[in-house]
Amino acid sequence: MKIICVGRNYASHIKELGNDRPAEPVIFMKPKSALLQSHTPFYYPEFTNELHYECELVLRVSKNGKYIQERHAGNYYNGITVGIDFTARDIQQDLISKGLPWEKAKAFDNSAAVGKFIDFSPEINKKNINFSLYKNKELVQQDNSGSMLFNIDSIVAHISNYFSLNIGDLIFTGTPAGVGECVVGDDLEGFIEKEMLLKLDVK
Repeated sequence: MKIICVGRNYASHIKELGNDRPAEPVIFMKPKSALLQSHTPFYYPEFTNELHYECELVLRVSKNGKYIQERHAGNYYNGITVGIDFTARDIQQDLISKGLPWEKAKAFDNSAAVGKFIDFSPEINKKNINFSLYKNKELVQQDNSGSMLFNIDSIVAHISNYFSLNIGDLIFTGTPAGVGECVVGDDLEGFIEKEMLLKLDVK
């Protein structure tokens, strides 16, 4: 199992971080050890002083594939949920300023929290999925899959040109505006529509 992530997929987030708009999906990876296992506490990493949450829609890959055409991409995933791509922002900015890779800031142990999956059904419009994140009961992130620069099926097709997709892989599809810092004691809750799928406390 691997975790494939898409960066800079919402114009609002690109603007808030002052990044350039990409011409194609920005891809990075997290190892299997980055997955926060169900019912496992999330502990604030000792190596950072600026931990940020980034709420995203996450796909569950259900079929092995390579060089997938966009019109067939929907056959390769069967579930969706919300996840949090935890980022050590201070570490990331330091590494970027030096022109170095920033896996340490994004791919550390337990940096990928994933909620309960919803099975895809014909009633789900993948281009109109509302999702949100609350911190201590206050809304901090909210957007819709229709705001993605690169939609779900185009992401799956693009990734498959470079990496074989395997059953059980997870695809983080990018975060919208509203990313911010979290500290010990914060309570994070992720929703699709009105259903809470993810809940964790920062310890």
